[in-house]
Amino acid sequence: MPLDRNVRLLAWFNFFLEFKFYNAILVIYFARVTGSYALAMGVFAAVSLSAAVFELPTGVFSDLIGRKRTLVLGALAHLGSVVLYALGGDYALFLLGGVCEGLGWALFSGNNTALLHDTLAETGQEAAYQEYLGRTTAMEHVGVALVGLVGAVLAALTSFAVVMWLSVLPQIVLVAIALRFREPRTQTRPTGHPIAHLREALRVIRSNARLSWLGGAAVLGSGVGEAVYQLRVAFIEGLWPLWALGVARMLDNLMAAASYYFSGRLIRRFSEFGILIGGGLAGRAVTALAYALPTVLSPALLSATSALHGVQYVAQDGLMQREFTTEQRATLGSVVSLGASLAFGIASVLIGALADRIGLAAILLIAQLVQLVPLWMQWRGLRAEGAARVAPAAGATPPRSP
Repeated sequence: MPLDRNVRLLAWFNFFLEFKFYNAILVIYFARVTGSYALAMGVFAAVSLSAAVFELPTGVFSDLIGRKRTLVLGALAHLGSVVLYALGGDYALFLLGGVCEGLGWALFSGNNTALLHDTLAETGQEAAYQEYLGRTTAMEHVGVALVGLVGAVLAALTSFAVVMWLSVLPQIVLVAIALRFREPRTQTRPTGHPIAHLREALRVIRSNARLSWLGGAAVLGSGVGEAVYQLRVAFIEGLWPLWALGVARMLDNLMAAASYYFSGRLIRRFSEFGILIGGGLAGRAVTALAYALPTVLSPALLSATSALHGVQYVAQDGLMQREFTTEQRATLGSVVSLGASLAFGIASVLIGALADRIGLAAILLIAQLVQLVPLWMQWRGLRAEGAARVAPAAGATPPRSP
């Protein structure tokens, strides 16, 4: 069966979305301008908190007016954020750029996976969702891997300003790609009031134990994990020279890209339980070792754990998509992303402030203990009742079977 144009475009869209020359050095750029890790992480907090503010409206927006329009608006917001970061020199511009980036992520969060699911549903390929989610998301990490080393070397040889302005160009391409998508014909547009639509989405979560536990794990795991990931480049800078930071980010993303690309096969081979619980415990152990005994090999150990990232994300998202209802698919995804954005904003501020006080290695090590909580929540979710055993409310569309 031929691959739909939307699926091919989504792969290239993801590639250019993360093809930013500053990816490997952004927290260092912010820290050098502001003179503080806490202020630098404050920009990332602005991203997450603005994403949280916009999250639910944009999820409902996608379900009501369509996937393509939402995608185009998100691409424009990302372009605006990169321009504001490049202008630099003023912390207010950084914060405004963070708000624009947060809006962009909010527009993408539930929308893009819903677009992929709806596109596959047109040709009866819903069962291949995890396979194509892994392959299209892998392109994000291919983009970061290709550009990360170049950006770090350019920063060392020229200036941060050159790197920031070069990052604007791929975002212009991103907008052009977004305009070429078509609207999936299988999307079911809700006809009720947006507030009623959101209320029904929340009812679906409350009535589905599996979705509640898995959604909670996604919120805490993504929020804390992303804050740690953004700050760990500063930890690596203490072990490797500036130009080599791109090597670390390149290794991270090559491993993650392979993990995403082969996620479908790996899930079939080891099951969601083995990937999420077994892989999660192994990843936490290796990461804790790298932070507890910092050596020149620590960045390589951290990069090795990226081999688990893609397949774990796909396994968790695939499980949640099975519990989502058709009418609230993007909205339900946005509810989860809202929680993750809030968790990231809080974690960014706390971790940045504690890093200034007790040191990078110490706070990054403590964060590994916190990240054991989402593993427990995933374990509870895998054991919990799913949508097939939950009675729908009167007049509501029955949730999808797990």
